[in-house]
Amino acid sequence: MNNFYLKLKKDKIPFIALCVLFLLYFLVAFADFFAVYPSTYSNRKIAYQPPSNIYLINKDNKFVHPYTYNYLKTFNKDTLSIEYKQDRTKKYKIKFFANGYEYKLFGIFKTNKHFIGCDSGCNLHILGCDINGCDVYSRLFFGGQISLTIGFLALLISFPIGAIYGGISGYIGGRTDKILMRLAEGIMSVPSFYLLIILASILPSNMTSNQRFALITAILAFIGWAGFSRVIRGMVLSIKNQEYIKAIETIGADRKRIILKHILPQTSSYVIIAITLSVPSYILAESGLSFLGLGIQLPDASWGNMLREAQEFANILYRPWLLAPGFLIFIAVLSFNVLGDKIRDILDPKTLK
Repeated sequence: MNNFYLKLKKDKIPFIALCVLFLLYFLVAFADFFAVYPSTYSNRKIAYQPPSNIYLINKDNKFVHPYTYNYLKTFNKDTLSIEYKQDRTKKYKIKFFANGYEYKLFGIFKTNKHFIGCDSGCNLHILGCDINGCDVYSRLFFGGQISLTIGFLALLISFPIGAIYGGISGYIGGRTDKILMRLAEGIMSVPSFYLLIILASILPSNMTSNQRFALITAILAFIGWAGFSRVIRGMVLSIKNQEYIKAIETIGADRKRIILKHILPQTSSYVIIAITLSVPSYILAESGLSFLGLGIQLPDASWGNMLREAQEFANILYRPWLLAPGFLIFIAVLSFNVLGDKIRDILDPKTLK
């Protein structure tokens, strides 16, 4: 393990990708601490309010304690549009480890401490607001809890199924192998994204987001196991002909023990690589469904449904802060792909020097 870490650390880009992923998962794990407002916060009176400007330098060009101003909402009669202008009559100090809304840390300890906050009466929105007056900055943390975990939850279902299914098919062989592989190929032939759209669109409208999240996870897992099982089956076909497997069969070990204890563990390197490279596809699938309005529904947040407003050209031009979820999706997927490629280089014996 130490040797693996040293090899990973030698290459700066994959190591940076690992650090970025660690940071992302750390932030979403403590979403309530880093968020300024709760996940249910909404104030339609400040729809599309721009990001709060935080100042570190005063008029005399001296560094001061960070502060900001509130916005005043006005209506421009000439352009018939709503505009926001800073109210510079009062400064509000930015505070770290400030008091805010109450939440339960780890679901156990009650606290109201937050990483960042401001004076009473301050309307702090670091990344602005969306059409519903929801704080984009805070929702990024809560949305990440869904977008970054749905991949691993789906893999916890699909990979054990695929590994056992492929292991049985490859080890037993013969007619059983043919039947199992034809079934897997049939599932693989179904266009996965279109199936997701169809299944998600027929879900009852009164389902809670937790129920919808569980069903989407199950659908992703159902689609993902077949391709993985075919690769495991190919590896098992090679492993079962090795001498130590023949020796174990000779002493009378049953098939279940041989598959679970002696063959499948030999595929662990590929499984680790496959997990790292598969998570991005699940993140993109969930984000795509939520972007189309078929995934996680408002008021709950995911990076996909937060990005829906960015499909309007006017929002891209005049409200670029709404693109923040798309940037995080890009960073997370890129980091997983870079890290997965490096892990494959390290664990694949053919590439080791």
